[in-house]
Amino acid sequence: MAIEAPAATDWALDVRDIVAGYGAHTALDGVTFTIEPGCLAGLVGPNGSGKSTLMKVALGLMKPWSGDVSVFGGSEVRGIVGYTPQVELVDWAFPVTVGDVVMMGRYPALGPLRRPGPADRAAVTKALEQVGMAEHRSVQIGQLSGGQRRRVFLARALAADPDLYLLDEPEAPLSPQSQLALITMMMDMVRQDAQFIIATHSPILLGFPDAAIYTCDRAPAERVAFDDLDHVVITRDFLNNRERYLRHLAG
Repeated sequence: MAIEAPAATDWALDVRDIVAGYGAHTALDGVTFTIEPGCLAGLVGPNGSGKSTLMKVALGLMKPWSGDVSVFGGSEVRGIVGYTPQVELVDWAFPVTVGDVVMMGRYPALGPLRRPGPADRAAVTKALEQVGMAEHRSVQIGQLSGGQRRRVFLARALAADPDLYLLDEPEAPLSPQSQLALITMMMDMVRQDAQFIIATHSPILLGFPDAAIYTCDRAPAERVAFDDLDHVVITRDFLNNRERYLRHLAG
């Protein structure tokens, strides 16, 4: 029996023939794929494979040369998407605390004249607890380690409570144990209807059978299933040479 294709509004992310780049350099060349809602999806690939560029295009931070991107069927991402970039441009000496930074995730919903209320403070507390940084709430942001700062900015995205989280290498400065805890936390949130798309070159995500995996390695794209699990891959090469690809990612 034929399976009816989902409507455009059913996709968490719908990428159609995207071509984008910087100057004379093409970073994305005819990229097309879809990500279903209700999952943790990983854009997995080595540095320079276009993962960050794709996220910027999806967020509207970068205009593609051609093609279309929609998030839950629309082009508006304000209030819908929470984003954590790979590099935060921050003055680490600025006198703001961890709690102040995480509260910034609530500002878009507050409006210009409203002050944070009990619900906003509760959301900040919950987000800090989720990333294991509650005890650092009053610490000045510059006093933290690189990995701790990364967790704080993840908490800022969590506090916004968006429909979709786009996270660019959220595990990069973390230890293997902390990476595992982070992905486990995300999977727990997915089971409560959260939606994550993360860009990563770490192989750790591949150890989670319920994650959806999209490879970014400039190979011809094809959407296929991996075994009987919920893995989704977009290259034949990944399907046929999974162990080699894992070794490649591990460097």
